[in-house]
Amino acid sequence: MNTKKAIILLSGGLDSATSLAIAKDLGYECYALSFDYGQRHDIELEAAREIAKCAEVKKHIVIKIDLTLWGGSALTSSEFDVPNAGESETDIPITYVPARNTIFLSFAVAWAETLKIKDIFIGVNSVDYSGYPDCRPQFINAFEKVATLGTKASDEGWKFKIHAPLQNLNKADIITTGIELGVDYSITHSCYNPNDKGLACGKCDSCELRKQGFKSAQVADPTIYI
Repeated sequence: MNTKKAIILLSGGLDSATSLAIAKDLGYECYALSFDYGQRHDIELEAAREIAKCAEVKKHIVIKIDLTLWGGSALTSSEFDVPNAGESETDIPITYVPARNTIFLSFAVAWAETLKIKDIFIGVNSVDYSGYPDCRPQFINAFEKVATLGTKASDEGWKFKIHAPLQNLNKADIITTGIELGVDYSITHSCYNPNDKGLACGKCDSCELRKQGFKSAQVADPTIYI
């Protein structure tokens, strides 16, 4: 197994761009994986392509899957509106996409096994985040075991490693880390509810976390908000 190659889940957002930069800094040859899953903020895929290009990844694949078939989230169903920051009436907001990271990581494991890669990077965070259950360290640790047990890794005596380098960092620390590694945050996209021109709403939970992160890091936010 080549330990210097890694699959990077790349959404086009601030966190995944930083995760990619960290993997590169650690000396990994990076293969980026993004998803067109019917998200209302599919402008993020343009950002993902630009980030992958700037990072000179070995290969970038965008997989199309349709999570709008069952919806269940404001990001994949027109039945729900994207709430402004602080408006959620539950601990897990309606912007949570059911089992999204489970689905994404499953695809990443399949590609990794094909390429004989055992390292996968994901930009999840459980400090400044929206409370999504599939961002918690317990989930990442459990999935790492599932990935190993459900593939030939268990028979060949090796293990998958799911890297979550941002897990315990707040947004300011993430931004500071990314800037030190040369991340261009002007090409990233975080908004859940952009307008037709792709401009960030500035009101959703993701926008608020982004704005506060730049403010706390004392770095100018390059985002253009409506």
